[in-house]
Amino acid sequence: MEINIIRENETSVVAIAGRLDTVTAPELEAAVKPYINNGASIVFDCDKLEYISSAGLRVVLSTHKLLAACAGQFAIRNLNTEVKSVFDITGFSKILNIV
Repeated sequence: MEINIIRENETSVVAIAGRLDTVTAPELEAAVKPYINNGASIVFDCDKLEYISSAGLRVVLSTHKLLAACAGQFAIRNLNTEVKSVFDITGFSKILNIV
């Protein structure tokens, strides 16, 4: 997995490439943690995300909850068909802001 974090105006965009699974989920969690603060805005750009496991979903949900607790904003964009279906099946599509 490859993670690149860039700033777009006031938003931290986390571009994720490869597989987000049990092995790589802790890496994403550690990379995002410093960006979670009061009023922060984070977007996960999944344009090059090929696969997500339950461990990856846990990091996504955890990031969403932490940002909500500190009046931040969280969104996910550019899901491919396979990853989007995982979000749909698990119900994450109903609770997360997917653009």
